[in-house]
Amino acid sequence: MDVCEIKKDIYWVGAVDWNIRDFHGYSTEKGTSYNAYLIKDEKIALFDTVKKEVKGDLIHHLRRTIDPEKIDYIIVNHVEMDHSGCLPEMIDLIKPEKVFCSPMGHKALLDHFHREDWPYEVVKTGDTISLGKRTVRFIETKMLHWPDSMFSYIPEEKLLISSDAFGQHWATSERFDDQVDAAELMAHAAKYYANILLIFSPVVQKLLESVREMGLAIDMIAPDHGLIWRGGPEKILAAYDRWSRQETADKAVILYDTMWHSTEKMAKAIYSALLDSGIDTVKLMHVRKNHRSDIMAEVLDAKAVVLGSPTLNNNIMPAMADILTYMKGLRPRDKIGAAFGSFGWSGESATHLTEMMQAMHFTVVGEPIKIKNVPTHETLAACVELGKTIAKAMKG
Repeated sequence: MDVCEIKKDIYWVGAVDWNIRDFHGYSTEKGTSYNAYLIKDEKIALFDTVKKEVKGDLIHHLRRTIDPEKIDYIIVNHVEMDHSGCLPEMIDLIKPEKVFCSPMGHKALLDHFHREDWPYEVVKTGDTISLGKRTVRFIETKMLHWPDSMFSYIPEEKLLISSDAFGQHWATSERFDDQVDAAELMAHAAKYYANILLIFSPVVQKLLESVREMGLAIDMIAPDHGLIWRGGPEKILAAYDRWSRQETADKAVILYDTMWHSTEKMAKAIYSALLDSGIDTVKLMHVRKNHRSDIMAEVLDAKAVVLGSPTLNNNIMPAMADILTYMKGLRPRDKIGAAFGSFGWSGESATHLTEMMQAMHFTVVGEPIKIKNVPTHETLAACVELGKTIAKAMKG
């Protein structure tokens, strides 16, 4: 990966991580990038840095663009370590006049690096700095997704440097959205939203409204991960509006675990009933065969989430507990839910699943289905009826 000029005298100088496969619990089977941006003007500004392990890539890209010691400002939009991990080394190399950050960013930088001697300049929403021909306008975006987060907007370029918003975990040689497959790009963006920002959906709605009220003209969005949006940033803005409203499709996701395939047979019976009832999309996902972050990407726009587990030690299977704990933290809302499970002698799993869905404020329909040992054609009829009940509720 080489330096990329994204607008006149504005450069991508970040790093691509082709090999990362786990981003603190998020599956990154196609890697990621840590995007940093350099603006060359009367004052030269570096926006964010990169993860410490790939600082050499950042330094290499800077040296191909400019002598790093000529950089005047470092702007810290986000303190999370994948964007600030090499900040101490970069400050030692660059010796900037100022390090710009939000009020919460200042606190976070002190908490992370314990350096009170850096030339901090704290900025708030609406504050601006001049680089010469260009202006940087700061917009605090607290809890999107850390308290310190902020955007940097360059009005002369209609450029929004958006920190961790609007990103994707995807390592590519391409730098722009219009250079890659649009469907794959949006799938990565949806997965990113579902696993990182879904819990902050009310904040996203307020931010989008603020952007509309500010009347910001935007023709390019440069996030801190993944592809830069230049082929129509309105596409990702509209998607964030839709995802943050938690709008749903005519789609059901059946999540299940199974010991000896009995619960799996129940899942398949419900699956068939949903399709027969006219539901457009039904996903059947074994929770030990699918990563939790891929499951959440499917749950994002699902109208119904159906859960199944055998009973193990009077409870549910561990992998199902894992995904439900993870899901609860992300706070999906407005979901229809139903539960089922097989058992050998006690049979509490479906009841536990129902209680967990109720705790997430799902609208639970039908009675939890419990089948002892191996299902028969006759006992699977209850699963078929549950599928019909779910479909009716979805169309309701």
